[in-house]
Amino acid sequence: MPSSPMPTMDSQRAAVQLAASDMRVLILGGTTEASALAKLLAGDSRFEATLSFAGRTAAPQSQPIATRVGGFGGADGLAQYIKEQAIEAVIDATHPYAPRISTNAVVACKRAGVALATLVRPAWKPEAGDKWQTAPTAVAAALAIGKEPRRVFLALGRQELHSFAAIAQHHYVARLIDQPVGARPHKLVLLQQRGPFDFDAELRLLKQHKIDVIVSRNSGGSATYAKIEAARMLRLPVIMITRPVKPTGYIVRTAEEAMAWLTHDRPNPSLRGV
Repeated sequence: MPSSPMPTMDSQRAAVQLAASDMRVLILGGTTEASALAKLLAGDSRFEATLSFAGRTAAPQSQPIATRVGGFGGADGLAQYIKEQAIEAVIDATHPYAPRISTNAVVACKRAGVALATLVRPAWKPEAGDKWQTAPTAVAAALAIGKEPRRVFLALGRQELHSFAAIAQHHYVARLIDQPVGARPHKLVLLQQRGPFDFDAELRLLKQHKIDVIVSRNSGGSATYAKIEAARMLRLPVIMITRPVKPTGYIVRTAEEAMAWLTHDRPNPSLRGV
């Protein structure tokens, strides 16, 4: 009998592409990096991706891939969703100050036997001319402002405003995407704006409101870093709230690294763990 022809390089490549087509990917989002990754996946026929938002922002930006909004019901609910939707890889691209969903992602992916990558932004580091004071929590940051009345720019999430409500001697300016809920400072100017913000705009804001001190989370990334540069220029003190510890899977730093992990480096969790 004549022997079967050896597969050509092109046929082998086509088989690999076919086997890798329509990989179902879940992105846990809410960051600029998550949106950047969604754009990369939208243009790649090998993947079928869904971007999940926690629902903390009333009107999230439109995305080029399927989206869902709302929680999963803890680690158990997320594991069930992963199994029901036949998800093959999860990428945690949530905010550095959202440790609960990251904890749930690690547990759920282990239970579901699915590989997990965590997109971790490098934290900001003080540079020459910076006047930073660190605080472990928003409550500690509120106390660190001091007893003398000051004009304070709050660069943090709306869930943290209640921590400053009882520190009533200061005048506050807070910049948020959505209206806050719950307690808030009485002397508060609320700016509803969505980043990114450039250096000149941040400089004008700090001067216009005669800011004496900034309270910020160390979010990392470039979208909101301009306020730190403007504070350096004006020699304003910054009270920086320390990042919480977040459990992680395989760590990537950018959307491009996340794509590389999906296409080349993704482990088999049944053999190597998440």
